Amino acid sequence: MPIYRIRGIDVDFPYDAYDCQIIYMEKVIQSLQEKCNALLESPTGTGKTLCLLCSILAWRKSLGPFSSGKVEMRGQNSDNYGSDILTSQADGPKLPMVVYTSRTHSQLRQVVQELKRTNYRPRMVVLGSREQLCIHDQVRLLHGKAQTNACHYLRSKRTARNCNHYTFGRDYIKRNPHLGDEPIDIEDLVNIGRSCGPCPYYLSRELHKVVDILFAPYNYLIDRSYRDSLSIEWKDSILIFDEAHNLESLCADAASFDLSSGLLTACISESKNCIDLSIRRRESENSNDKRWNPDNFAILRALLLKLEKQIAEVHIESKELGFTRPGPYIYELLADLNITSKTANKLIGIIEEAALLLEEDANGSREPHEMKGTMCRLESMGDILRIIFRDGGTSHAQFYRVHVQESRASAGDSFKGKVSRTLSWWCFKPGLSMEDFPRRGVGSIILTSGTLSPLDLFAQELQLEFPIRLENPHVISSDQIWAGVVPAGPSGYPFNSSYRNRDSPEFQKELGNAIVNFARIVPDGLLVFFPSYYLMEQCIECWKDNLHGNSSTVWERICRHKQPVIEPRQSSLFSSSIDDYMSKMKDTSTRGAVFFAVCRGKVSEGLDFTDHAGRAVVVTGLPFATRTDPKVRLKREYLDHEAQSQAKGFKTLTGEEWYDQHASRAVNQAVGRVIRHCHDYGAIIFCDERFSSSHRQSQISKWIQPHIECYHKFGDIVYSLTRFFRGNLSHASASQPQGSFWSEKKFAIQDVPVEKTGCIISSSFAIDVKMGNTSGQLKEILPANKSSLAPQKGNQTLVLKHTSHLFSSAKKRLIARTLSPCQNSKIIDLTNKSSMDGEISGECIPSCSTKRPKILDKEPDDSRKNNISQKMTLDAEKIQQGNSHSLANSMKQEKSKFSGNKNMEYAQLGSSSLVVCNMTAEAWLSSQANLDVSTSTVSCLEEQAKGSAFLIQVKEKLSPTEYGEFVGYMKALKSKAMKIGPVLQSIVRLFSSQERHPLLRRFKDYIPVKYHSLYDEHCASNCKTLSAASHDQALLL
Repeated sequence: MPIYRIRGIDVDFPYDAYDCQIIYMEKVIQSLQEKCNALLESPTGTGKTLCLLCSILAWRKSLGPFSSGKVEMRGQNSDNYGSDILTSQADGPKLPMVVYTSRTHSQLRQVVQELKRTNYRPRMVVLGSREQLCIHDQVRLLHGKAQTNACHYLRSKRTARNCNHYTFGRDYIKRNPHLGDEPIDIEDLVNIGRSCGPCPYYLSRELHKVVDILFAPYNYLIDRSYRDSLSIEWKDSILIFDEAHNLESLCADAASFDLSSGLLTACISESKNCIDLSIRRRESENSNDKRWNPDNFAILRALLLKLEKQIAEVHIESKELGFTRPGPYIYELLADLNITSKTANKLIGIIEEAALLLEEDANGSREPHEMKGTMCRLESMGDILRIIFRDGGTSHAQFYRVHVQESRASAGDSFKGKVSRTLSWWCFKPGLSMEDFPRRGVGSIILTSGTLSPLDLFAQELQLEFPIRLENPHVISSDQIWAGVVPAGPSGYPFNSSYRNRDSPEFQKELGNAIVNFARIVPDGLLVFFPSYYLMEQCIECWKDNLHGNSSTVWERICRHKQPVIEPRQSSLFSSSIDDYMSKMKDTSTRGAVFFAVCRGKVSEGLDFTDHAGRAVVVTGLPFATRTDPKVRLKREYLDHEAQSQAKGFKTLTGEEWYDQHASRAVNQAVGRVIRHCHDYGAIIFCDERFSSSHRQSQISKWIQPHIECYHKFGDIVYSLTRFFRGNLSHASASQPQGSFWSEKKFAIQDVPVEKTGCIISSSFAIDVKMGNTSGQLKEILPANKSSLAPQKGNQTLVLKHTSHLFSSAKKRLIARTLSPCQNSKIIDLTNKSSMDGEISGECIPSCSTKRPKILDKEPDDSRKNNISQKMTLDAEKIQQGNSHSLANSMKQEKSKFSGNKNMEYAQLGSSSLVVCNMTAEAWLSSQANLDVSTSTVSCLEEQAKGSAFLIQVKEKLSPTEYGEFVGYMKALKSKAMKIGPVLQSIVRLFSSQERHPLLRRFKDYIPVKYHSLYDEHCASNCKTLSAASHDQALLL
């Protein structure tokens, strides 16, 4: 495995890293070294998780060795599950713990699989809930608090029965002190429990005290009660929030509550049951149980009844607006009940006693097989009081709003359609849930995801300083993505799904006709996202109607091309809809499936539509939240108030900015479902004219922005999309599994050879070589930057220097030099601190390319030929930037340098000249079709001059966009991103108009004779293609 030295840390990475991966790892290490927070966005498919794990664990390992478990006796209290607890590093310094969190356990499972790919073996464990870890025959059938209560009861002293799995745990820990030294997942813990007997839940709870890295869901850190239950040394610890795009909303929800009439009524009923139970126990002749005081439960019930009455008496002038007051009003409401910060803790204690009494009553007289869980609603009242009186203070109330809303209860509610009220206390400062971490001395908080943009929204919402930020590019090339704005449909009716237009039958019909065309063009899987369930249902209903008596409806026309699946509103039906979609994708008798879904729905959140499962995503509008929704309205008012109260010159987020960016975040999350790895390709189609504005496009993920084009005619979109998919279907997909059902599809993609690994380096990079041995086993999952599962040959060390300059502005030049053979090993040093902190003058820095760093063996005979082709590509970049004078000077410098040493084999360090780097077999595209490698250097330079003159003429004839495409095709040839056939076909199209025919003829002079016939064929077929496209466009319009 290669080893990259980044900021002085040796990072053992399983594969040759892309530039963007190096940049990502450098930002992570910088955050850890400087003890500051980081906000890092890197698209799905760029190996984000692997980079995160390797860089963090490399930094942690640099501080000291990873833990190894051993048992140390600490007391003999049999009630303490950890009486014989695991200890680690007892004699050494306490090293920081890494807490790695993600949104779901399925995501954490993927992270553990990535950890297994690395050479790092920190002590680790995954925390899970009882629902995932419990193996008790009866308790595992329960859910939520009912399961928790049953578990507590079985392992308590209050019953002769107990859970054997809980008892076996202590012995198992003593016999297996090294548990966790190898990566284990939740399934591994469950398997240990079932085979050996110990409780997986309490095993993980004990292991987490001594691990190097702890994996857990978000709520274990965000929820105060969960967080306080963890035995973590918070000082200098590292907190990672992966897939953090919804973190701010989760933080706000964790600090808020909604108390409905139904919940309050249930609490009153439970308090009455507690009174009756405690009286019966005290009056029983055979009972000495005097623990339960019925007077306490009577007080609790009286307070709840009075609270219910107060809420019912709140005067609501407008049903739409409800009753709203500032956050501190909640204390006035509770003060009438004599509930204050002084009395709240006593009341919480009574609630806990009530929950315990109800639990004992439910299970005390039953055998294990008769046990049932109890859902204690009173515990929710305890949670509400903890939120209101957090830390014993009231200052946090300024970030809240009190709201009372009246609504009609659902049919399943106990009110059965009657009007009910809900008391809400909403937190509008999500950072309130995060501010505890800096107080505890946490070293760094790293937030990362594939869709964090716009980053400013995140930083301001969480109220944390993020000095380190990154918006990484993708590892794909430009020909793997198509992104376009469709402002109008086939008949020219504008697309705008705003409130005033969305119910228009003309808009809905036009949108349906557009989707019919997309379903016809896009191969295999198509995802269509709507702003809301309402609009999706309205459109589908419209498409199914045959109001005009046509032979077929819009829906029927869609179904001719793809089988439809609709995202359900009910969460319980979601998994079946996914299964339905995948089964339809596997049906070889059809051309794929179309999934109609909703932004912010389950389809848009975290699902992986790789390769054929998602070849295109259509966004049918901007998913703005409902303005009249009380929570949205109050959030906007709160932000506007905060912005007005801030001092001048201090930028804060306004309500309108939040509202706008919140919609853009949902769009970014939806479009991120496609293009999931470096060999994937797909189209992103924005069917709303509002996406044409530069403001709206600036909020799209940064890696997509350069590829977005606005089309004025629908026919142009059809032509461009068709050309895009035809081009990609003609190429191979190196990641396509052989023999799978995908290979049987009508649009199956063939394999393409992958570019060999090399290294692009700056002229100031110090190069050295270190030998090593092969290590590490690659598993079955294909990473983003590998074309095969073959392990690396040789253990390689790459030491990186000046990584802060890799991610520079686009169009910076590549400076490189050919290297002598390195015998299966390589080093790239990027760690010189003085160079990192200062400015580099007189040298060109490689931009953050999507290609892996490349290292070449010395090939002096081919280098001159490669120099010419490389020079032609670089000259094209200069012409594109309008730097003709710089181009002329560069040619003179090159001529002088080559004249001095025509057999030059190495580039000179410190030179600012543009030198060849790793030209591959496509080096035939030089300034002379049949260039002999023995041709003199001066002769070569003369041919370069002719090629540069030709490029100038090309720029004059082509538009800036077209010239950019031309330069892209030249680069694609150089990097083997495209084969020669598609490149020639694309260039023929660019030169096909009448005034560009001279370019068409001249370009043939730069093509080797053996490709002349292929070029002529493309010229002839282009005329036919244009004719056919014009005919199709006429039919559509």
